[in-house]
Formats: sequence, structure tokens, C-alpha cells
Amino acid sequence: MIADFQLAKPLADSRIVVAMSGGVDSSVVAALAAKSGAEVIGVTLQLYDHGEAVGRAKSCCAGRDIYDARTVADKLGIAHYVFDFASQFREGVIEKFADDYARGRTPIPCVQCNQGVKFRDLLGIARDLGADCLATGHYVRRVETPDGPQLHRAADPARDQSYFLFATTRDQLADLRFPLGGLPKPAVRELARELDLLVADKPDSQDICFVPNGDYASVVKKVRPEAAVPGEIVDLQGRVLGRHGGLIHFTVGQRRGLEIGGQPEPLYVVRLEPETQRVVAGPKRALAVRAAQLSGLNWLGEDQSHGLTAKVRSLARPAPARIEVAESGATVTFETPEYGVAPGQAAVIYDGDRLLGGGWIEETVAAELEAA
Repeated sequence: MIADFQLAKPLADSRIVVAMSGGVDSSVVAALAAKSGAEVIGVTLQLYDHGEAVGRAKSCCAGRDIYDARTVADKLGIAHYVFDFASQFREGVIEKFADDYARGRTPIPCVQCNQGVKFRDLLGIARDLGADCLATGHYVRRVETPDGPQLHRAADPARDQSYFLFATTRDQLADLRFPLGGLPKPAVRELARELDLLVADKPDSQDICFVPNGDYASVVKKVRPEAAVPGEIVDLQGRVLGRHGGLIHFTVGQRRGLEIGGQPEPLYVVRLEPETQRVVAGPKRALAVRAAQLSGLNWLGEDQSHGLTAKVRSLARPAPARIEVAESGATVTFETPEYGVAPGQAAVIYDGDRLLGGGWIEETVAAELEAA
């Protein structure tokens, strides 16, 4: 397979920097780049110190992953560099993750990571190295048009990562390349086997890379011990139903962990109130949201408000919506109510398969409660 790196000059005269995480996807990208005839440089970011990374075989950016990236680079005969970005990752991703949870928000650290150390800083390194582009293993398509490059969903909907890349700027998109966007994951693994890469059967990373066991609350307590403040669980009318051990154990839409019995119907977390440390619980219909207020809007498309869809979670189905942009931010209004929409999440806007942009959910507007 010959990958199209969408460069304006011959590949033989080009230099490609590849972000190598040590996984199968970025390793295949590096191999495709090496086969293209371009000069290739692999770059890996060390986001933990070695002592923290030991034993995290299923998380990216760990010690084993750095070893795997270097081994693949050696096999391909390309240069490989490791840069220590542990302090930047802690400040820009881990600490923000903990702060958001402590504030009752539902953070998406993968977006912060992509827009921080993985794109902003890696692109800076690539440009310092005189690269013509930075190639990554993300499953998203970059489509060249007469009006400039666009971002589109990956061909494999099960692997599409466009939701996590909504904050990619036009300037970044000019230099980014995603060679795997048109391939299904099984085809990528088969390529890795054909290329005899040692990572061909390496499992995909699970959960958030710095929370390999899925226990978000323990990470928050470690970074912000003061965040584990107990409080009341109340119903929509403010009646006390029980107690909890801290907002950091809950997210909007959650059902497990409330441990409130004797109710006529199942209860869900409807909202979190960090000012009073209260968890507000209610029936599923209370989760219905008609609109969301966004901040930090990043827009890659043209002025358009109708015929669009929005995703409020990475695995959610795109829902028909319209967006209205103002100086203070934007408002997304859903055609039919959405459920489990939480401050801290992102609302990502699409026109068909094209990613137009998105922003961070600051507030939600509840739909009217209907009879069960």
C-alpha cells in the first residue's frame, strides 16, 4: 500500500515527522511513510516519568510503549527521538482533568491532550525539524478541497476519532496528515503483519491513558485530595435522599453508585452542584436537554446553522441540531431532546461526514419534563 501524504512536492524531496506512540496505528503510519521514499523522523513523547509508567502495558505513553516505538523505528531504519513532556502533560491534562471533576464537570482529557502536547507541541517540534508534515495514527480523514483542507469522519465508523479532534485549528490542519483515515482497523493490523512489525498484535490502549484501571476518582483524589468532599443526594425538589462521598464519584447520566432504594422508578444523576456539594437525582426523563451553551468554539466550516448534526459524546449518534454563533460563544439546539448532556463535555458539529467544529458545554437547557 502506498499512502497519500498530500504533499505539494515529490515525496523523495520531503521530510515527514511521525508521532509514534508505540502502538500499531502509529507504527504502520511510520512504515508507510518510510516506504514512500520520504525522509522520516519518528517522535515519541514521554508523558510519564519511567517509575510511573512501569506496569502500564495497556496505556499509551508508558515505558514499554517508548521501547516499542524505538524498536519499530530501528527496524524501519528511521531516526527516532523521545521528548520529555511529563510536566506539560501533568499541568495541561491531568491537573485540568482533576480540577474539572472537582467542579462537577465531565472532562474529556483526550481533547486537551490532542490540542496540547500532541498537536501544538508536536507540530512545533516537527516545524523545528524542517518537516513538510506531521503524520499521526488518528482515524480521521483530511480531505483537500479548492478552499483548503477539511476534516471528515473516518471511513470505519467504529474507529472514528473526529470527535476528539474538533479543536484542531486551520493552521494545524495545514500541516497534519492522517494516513489511516480511509482504512478499517483489521486492515491496519494486517498491514502491520505484512510489514513484520512487532506491535502487529499489540492490544489497543484502554480507557484514559493515565487512568488505566478506569478509577477516575482515585486519580482526582491523588491530584486534588481536597476534592473528596461528602455531601447530600437530593431529588429534583431538594428533598434529601441520602449521602455521597464526593462529587468526583459521579457524572451526569450516571445510575450506579447512587444506592437510593425505595423509589418508584430508577434514579439518575441529573446535575452536580459543586457550590453545595449536592448530587441532584431524578428519573431518566429529567436528563432530557433541549439546548446547550458552548464556550471555546473552534470552527473549521463556513457560516451554516441548519442541516447539521451534533455529537455530545464520542460514542453517541449524531443528532439533528442547529447552531447559533454569538460573540460570547454559541448555542446548539437539538431537534429532539438529548440525554446525559453534561458541562465539560464537547458538542461537535458535523455537516454529513464533515467535521465543522465544536465547543465546550458550559450550561444545558432542560427540556420540559413530560409524564412518564
